[in-house]
Amino acid sequence: MTKTIPPETQQRALELHDILNRANYQYYVLDAPELPDAEYDRCLRELQALEKEYPQLISSDSPTQRVGAEPLAAFTQIRHEMPMLSLDNAFSDEELEDFDRRIRDRLNSSDPVEYACEPKLDGIAVSLLYRDGILERAATRGDGTVGEDITQNVRTIYSVPLKLLADDVPAVLEVRGEIYMPKAGFAALNEKAQKAGEKGFVNPRNAAAGSLRQLDSRITAQRPLELCVYSVGLVQGGDLPERHTEILEQLNRWGFRINSEMAVAENIQACIDYYRRLGEKRTQLAYDIDGIVFKVNSIALQKRLGFVARAPRWATAYKFPAQEEMTELLDVEFQVGRTGAVTPVARLQPVFVGGVTVSNATLHNRDEIERLGVKIGDTVIIRRAGDVIPQVVSVVDSRRPADAREIEFPSHCPVCDSPVEASPGEAVARCSGGLICSAQRKQAIKHFASRKAMDIDGLGDKLVEQLVDEGLLKSVSGLYHLSLEPLVTLERMGEKSAQNLLDALERSKATTLPKFLYALGIREVGEATARNLARHFGQLEKLMHADTEALQQVEDVGPVVAHYVAEFFEQPHNLEEVAALQQAGVHWEDEVQELGAQPLAGQTWVLTGKLETLSRSEAKDYLQRLGAKVAGSVSANTHTVVAGPGAGSKLNKARELDLPVLDEEGLMAMLRTQGIEI
Repeated sequence: MTKTIPPETQQRALELHDILNRANYQYYVLDAPELPDAEYDRCLRELQALEKEYPQLISSDSPTQRVGAEPLAAFTQIRHEMPMLSLDNAFSDEELEDFDRRIRDRLNSSDPVEYACEPKLDGIAVSLLYRDGILERAATRGDGTVGEDITQNVRTIYSVPLKLLADDVPAVLEVRGEIYMPKAGFAALNEKAQKAGEKGFVNPRNAAAGSLRQLDSRITAQRPLELCVYSVGLVQGGDLPERHTEILEQLNRWGFRINSEMAVAENIQACIDYYRRLGEKRTQLAYDIDGIVFKVNSIALQKRLGFVARAPRWATAYKFPAQEEMTELLDVEFQVGRTGAVTPVARLQPVFVGGVTVSNATLHNRDEIERLGVKIGDTVIIRRAGDVIPQVVSVVDSRRPADAREIEFPSHCPVCDSPVEASPGEAVARCSGGLICSAQRKQAIKHFASRKAMDIDGLGDKLVEQLVDEGLLKSVSGLYHLSLEPLVTLERMGEKSAQNLLDALERSKATTLPKFLYALGIREVGEATARNLARHFGQLEKLMHADTEALQQVEDVGPVVAHYVAEFFEQPHNLEEVAALQQAGVHWEDEVQELGAQPLAGQTWVLTGKLETLSRSEAKDYLQRLGAKVAGSVSANTHTVVAGPGAGSKLNKARELDLPVLDEEGLMAMLRTQGIEI
């Protein structure tokens, strides 16, 4: 027999709905949570208990009902109430100006047109139908007329409201948006797949599409998906504002995430300026975008302009240059790095991708070549993102020619002919020649001179290549024995430039022990590890005589790093080089740490988002000076997170774990209290 629900219980369930829905909106849409996680969990458990005792309380919009339905046998189809049209594209400023000219001609007006500007997210277009403010169904775009019913999966996404946060919503409201996977979530998903020995996704868009097409919504619920809305479709029984941007702001108040980069442009030139700004900012965004969508902002003008074929006349997408393209793999060459790593480099038929012409791409190592199954002569897909080195991501098997050749990994170094060796468990093969290999010598010198190491101004990569090739530089310490006469004989090196270089070398002799250790190029010893080693041992001599057991007492130094450090200082030629550098005048103050001088010792801090006053490296350096470890990911062991504008999943994780969060102003205030002048 069904139990009668007491009125006070019914009222409490409704209150819990409101509390939890509001908390989800603040957390997942506004990125401004007010309800502590512990309180959220208590409210959710209370609602679950009430629904267990009174199953009649369970409704489709209950916060408890995001996941739990049985897996589907197949997706059913849904016919859209209004077609989901595609957009025409522009690929140049001229084409965008033509778009604007056609609009003004059709409106018979010479006045500037106001446009809404929105980043074009690289995700999956969806339609969400709400009836009386309750999510009824969700569908993919499909062919624009018919899509697939993905309601169960969309309900698992916390930035999708199950119930709208107001009473003034239309009786029927169709909202359209993009479901996407943020970059950080994509990286974490692929890392998890790699650890499990599974194949990862090619890019965030494929990951989002694959996650949405799971027949079991419990799998979708584990994927870091988000929804950002960009328009409405069918609207019945209610009025909306008269400008597109105001409609989006209204949707935001009702519970939907909108893009924070959205802007209004007063004319087409302002649109072009916006496109340029977002293009420069593109790689810093927490999500992938492939262009900018420009829409006439006035709804009245949109109605006057109407549609043509399958696209609106009042909107266009100005696409960024492609970041993936197909081209032919002409050959593979092998480069030797500072640590002897032999890296296969693809020589490609030049192709324009990501705004530049690409003719080379990395293939990483032997394992990656085998994973891709790539051969010389194949047609391959190249990806370039920002300043990242272009890489081969897949092979177009259907285009493989009959004469495609296997890629043969060298058994001997292509530079010095020393044997190439691979340590057990390592994917990377290395030249065993050490500094007798000119390629390793060049890379070692470049690293030694780099800004974060000895910071030798004017010693660029091309000059290092010249010095080694001309026989003027046979070791790192040889830098401090260069003289004016041979330098001025080099191409493009006048007397003034040569003297400037010698002056820079002289200045670089005064350094710090952490910088010197980093400059030596010991395997796996980056800036942070070099700093920890210097602080722990204080003096180079003590470090040089430390065994692996003593080295592992240093923060963040495990067995592998300890082995490489000990091995480096066991090699006679390395000891000779260190001594030669000191004899040449390279010097530093010993690292002496007074008791209590590191108030953040034992703490792990994380930096996320954009810092506007300090650079990221400056903030990291200040924190490390105070003894903190600065990590790249948030965990339960994190002490504090510093979050600037644009902070995404790391900030969300910090909130989930109820960790202290500082903005940049708070960080600077803390640093000042510790005596650091900024």
